[in-house]
Amino acid sequence: MTSISLDTQQRAYVDQAKRDFAKAYRVLKESRTLTATNTYQAYLRVPDSELVVALHAPSPWADDEEIRAVVASYDGVVALDETVEGTSPLSGSKSGGNGKRYAAVFQNRPEVNVVIHVHTPYLGGWASAHRVLPIRYAASQRVTLARELPIYIDRRQQEADFIVEKIAENPHTPAILEANGGATFWGTGIIQASKLILLIEEGAYFQGLAELFGGSQEFGPGVLEQQWKMTGLWAQGQKLLGVAA
Repeated sequence: MTSISLDTQQRAYVDQAKRDFAKAYRVLKESRTLTATNTYQAYLRVPDSELVVALHAPSPWADDEEIRAVVASYDGVVALDETVEGTSPLSGSKSGGNGKRYAAVFQNRPEVNVVIHVHTPYLGGWASAHRVLPIRYAASQRVTLARELPIYIDRRQQEADFIVEKIAENPHTPAILEANGGATFWGTGIIQASKLILLIEEGAYFQGLAELFGGSQEFGPGVLEQQWKMTGLWAQGQKLLGVAA
């Protein structure tokens, strides 16, 4: 198998990815967005290559909490492995698999630069219920044109292929729920996608509470226009809603 080496620019890219990941992990952990197991994994496209930077949050049992990277190709050739044996799920023979895991997404969707798999309490609850999550929390809705998150149930289909399928159906879809597990998000970068994780999880929390009172309701008149105008999405939103400009 052909070996791969990283150039200076690619190594700098990996270092920045580690800094972004460490910041996002800190925010998600301190805000209690993550579950106790710290399941938070980012797979980042290396520009102009078929390489992926894989970063995992440290185990809650880890003595070494340093953020370490694996860089591997779509076909599993490892270019860099910073992990320490026995301290990270990225270590050992699994390293090459980090390049393969979401290769189909990167190969088919050039607009996707990062895929993040995460376990959060309330998204996990919706996932365990095998229910699509409608987006009915204003703070979540203002940053996405998607109106719901699909649920991935049949694991005979590869998760990456399911993601490609759902993006083809609706290019605005930013995430899926993983039945009986967590959720997988994607976007332009680690910080951008992680901010969305925090907002969508908060919405799932409020909507989960609303189940006690009969369930969350659809937005009232003018809410979508109000929210999408706040983030510059209204022009696209009008087209989706069939509203005249």
